[in-house]
Amino acid sequence: MVAAARPTRGTRCPMEYKDYYKILGVERGATQDDIKRAYRKLARTYHPDVNKEAGAEAKFKDAGEAYEVLKDPEKRAAYDQLGANWQQGQEFRPPPNWDAGFEFSGGGYTGADAAQFSDFFEGLFGRARAGGGRGGFAGHREFHAQGEDHHAKVVIDLRDAYTGAKRSITLRVPEVDDSGHVILKDRTLSVTIPKGIREGQHIRLAGQGAPGIGKGPPGDLYLEVAFAPDPLFRVEGKDVYLDLPVTPWEAALGASVKAPTPEGAVMLKIPPGSTRGRTMRLKGKGIPGSPPGDLHAVLRIELPPADTDKAKDIYRQMERELPFNPRASLGV
Repeated sequence: MVAAARPTRGTRCPMEYKDYYKILGVERGATQDDIKRAYRKLARTYHPDVNKEAGAEAKFKDAGEAYEVLKDPEKRAAYDQLGANWQQGQEFRPPPNWDAGFEFSGGGYTGADAAQFSDFFEGLFGRARAGGGRGGFAGHREFHAQGEDHHAKVVIDLRDAYTGAKRSITLRVPEVDDSGHVILKDRTLSVTIPKGIREGQHIRLAGQGAPGIGKGPPGDLYLEVAFAPDPLFRVEGKDVYLDLPVTPWEAALGASVKAPTPEGAVMLKIPPGSTRGRTMRLKGKGIPGSPPGDLHAVLRIELPPADTDKAKDIYRQMERELPFNPRASLGV
């Protein structure tokens, strides 16, 4: 089952990296109890009702933000992966789909609003994964409730959206072990990717969320779909774009050229007098659907290299016989 798409939050812009462990004064291997104690100590020290010194309120907010992430095994595991390769002094630029493969429960923010925290937090965790258990009382003595829904992001190839596919995916599920440390366990699922799915839509796996309480049924698992970077194509909604290299004579004189699509090569007619950036629309060749998207081939004129004497002579002949000033529109 495919749920509706929702806007995804971009995390490509550079931002200040926040070392939450340093803020709380704990080691990266600290137990969950260590983190709780460290936060409580800082909260008592810097609470605005107690400490009126300059900067105390900012330290109180930083501690609260750090604790909001590190107290949650799911957020902590994802944050640990995100910062594993970061070095002091580097510009921090989160990679796309940095949280792909982590399984999250509903949870929320214990009453906290992501916008109350820094841009760093809001950029990474600002889109709360909706969920939560569902259910109610059945009878007079037993409590039955449906299990909590879980969420994860998965990355697929663009071609899978064209044809549909069956894929085996592995999700990392954070847990707290008996010693209070966060560990990751893997679980592997077989997933059917429906033809025509778009980035941001969700695949629902019924019964693959948290177990139910009592006789309550298990929750569901929602997989948010993202596309892996493709060497040829980029995607906007259900439309697909291709930068198509052509020669100067193909653009000037017109030609029929072979162009790739995710479904295979097609012949594309280039009209005479085409210029760089002209877009050729292949109707219905985008992501399948009702209606399907389109594929847009954006012309990119490539110049042959002047790396032989003959090639240089041809360029000199063009210089003599084809008076052309590409800067005429600039008034120079």
